[in-house]
Parts: sequence; structure tokens; C-alpha cells
Amino acid sequence: MSSGMWSEKYRPNTLDQIVNQRDIIDRLKNFVQEKNIPHLLLVGPAGVGKTTSILALARDLYGPSYKNFILELNASDERGINVIRDKVKNFARTAAIASPVSFKILIMDEADHLTSDAQHALRRTMEIYTKTARFCLIGNYSENIIDPIQSRCSIFRYSSLDEKDIKERLSYITDQEKLDIVDEGLEALYQASGGDLRKATNLLQAAAANGAVIDDVSVYSLLGSVRPDKIRDMIQLALDGKFLDSREALRELLIDQGLAPEDIIRITYREIMRHSTLTEQMKVKLSDTLGEIDYRLTQGSRPEIQLSTLLGHLSLVGEEKR
Repeated sequence: MSSGMWSEKYRPNTLDQIVNQRDIIDRLKNFVQEKNIPHLLLVGPAGVGKTTSILALARDLYGPSYKNFILELNASDERGINVIRDKVKNFARTAAIASPVSFKILIMDEADHLTSDAQHALRRTMEIYTKTARFCLIGNYSENIIDPIQSRCSIFRYSSLDEKDIKERLSYITDQEKLDIVDEGLEALYQASGGDLRKATNLLQAAAANGAVIDDVSVYSLLGSVRPDKIRDMIQLALDGKFLDSREALRELLIDQGLAPEDIIRITYREIMRHSTLTEQMKVKLSDTLGEIDYRLTQGSRPEIQLSTLLGHLSLVGEEKR
């Protein structure tokens, strides 16, 4: 098995290699063809390709020596006004030498962590040094970026990656690394990632470290979480009218396996939404119940009592279904 961090090793090098987000990628390709880009604001969930997109754009724009013309900063580490006055200004004020275009690119990751003062200083810097630098700001939430900066940027909103794209990329990595993985392991990686390909790739690397077959058991043991089929069985017992049996399954999850009540609620919600025999009306009713129980848990109610109440509602819904 090769060394290094797989999320970096298998990062796409060009815009053509990036999966999903095709509308955004096509617009970025147009910027490369025109050899000119505006200031950019890329927002969306973690691990969906925001930083990868701008690095791939830089490689396509500048060629193999692209690192000479970009500066990467992480605003969660350097979030004050001094970083704008020092690093950003020093980089932005100098012209690009021997570059195919007249500007350099400054990449500010997690820009939504910048303080308000730092953002106002950055806004002024963006105005002054437009000829020599383009600014690409990356974050999870655009509402944390001040309006004067948003108005100066082209905003690209990224969505979570599709199941098909994540599984295809993970399968490509397993082929390259010659790993033994089963379908259940691939499904567990996808479910655990929540649409975050970086997280899925890092989990795959961790699961592969022991050299054994990668299945759902190895993935969920890494997470310290329970396999969804345990909760699926508990739900089915309740729907079948076996309330006491389902309650014993719940106690095993809570007490014997030490699963957090919040995790049980989260996985239960996902499994109910995916349940093939429940009608839409039943799912609406159960969603309302789940929301109420989730709220009560945050207010300090006893988890076993509240989750048992959920099983009771599942039993009543199952009775309607039968």
C-alpha cells in the first residue's frame, strides 16, 4: 500500500477530472479559455470539490508551474486583520513574472472564519490590486461573508456529491491500491461520509490499514458507531408489532454498545425515509414524532424513555399498515 494521504494523492489535477458539479466546472473552463477570471466565492458543504476546483483551474491556467503563481491561506488559522495587511497585500501587490496571464491567484480557504475587520480590509485590498491578483474565497456559509465582498465576486454554490460519483471515485482508489472491498463496505463508506468525498477517502485509507477485507463492520468500528442494520432491525420489530422485542434491541444499543441517543435518532430518521413499505403520510407522521423527541432529548429528557416512545409510535404506524 502506498504512503501519503489518499485525499491529496488522488485529488484531480485538472478540471476535466473533477466529478459532479458539472455546471460549475463548465463555467470555470470558460474562464481558463478566456485566460481571465473574476474574483470568486465558492461556497458549499465540506469535501465536495471547492478547493480542488480552484487548484485544478490554476493548473489548467498556468501549467505545471502553477504553484509559483498562487498563494493558499486558511482563514481558520489566520483569521485576523494582520494576515490581510501582511501576507495578502505582499502577495497581491507584486506582478506575475513569466506567467501566461497578468495576475496571480490568492486562495483563502474557510474565508467565512475571517473576522469582520479582516473582511473589510480584504475588500479594500481586492479593489486596489485587481490588476495583479484575483481572489478566490472558499467557505461553507456565504452569509458569513460581508455583502461588499459578495458583490465583488462571482458566487458558485456547490452541492453534496451524488452517491454514484462518490462510489465510483472510491472504487477507482481501491483498484489503484489493490484493496479487497465488498459492496457493504462501499455502502458504509458512502453513508458515513454524508456526501463528503474527502471524509470517505480518509475513512477508506484508515479501514485499509489493517490489510483485511473492507466491509461495513470495519468501517463502523472505525467510527465507533453501530451498523445501520441493527437499527433497521429495531425499527422493523416495532413496525411488526413486537414492541417489547424492539425495546430490548434499543436497550442493547444504548447500554451494551453505548450508542449516543442522537446517533440513534439520526440513523432512525434516515432509515425511515428510505423504508420502502411506509407511505408518505406515515413518513410525515413519524418525522413529526422524531422532531419532537429530538427536541426533548436536547432539553435533557431521559433517552431510554423518549426513544421507547418513538418505538411505540412506530408500532402504532405498523398497526395501520397491517
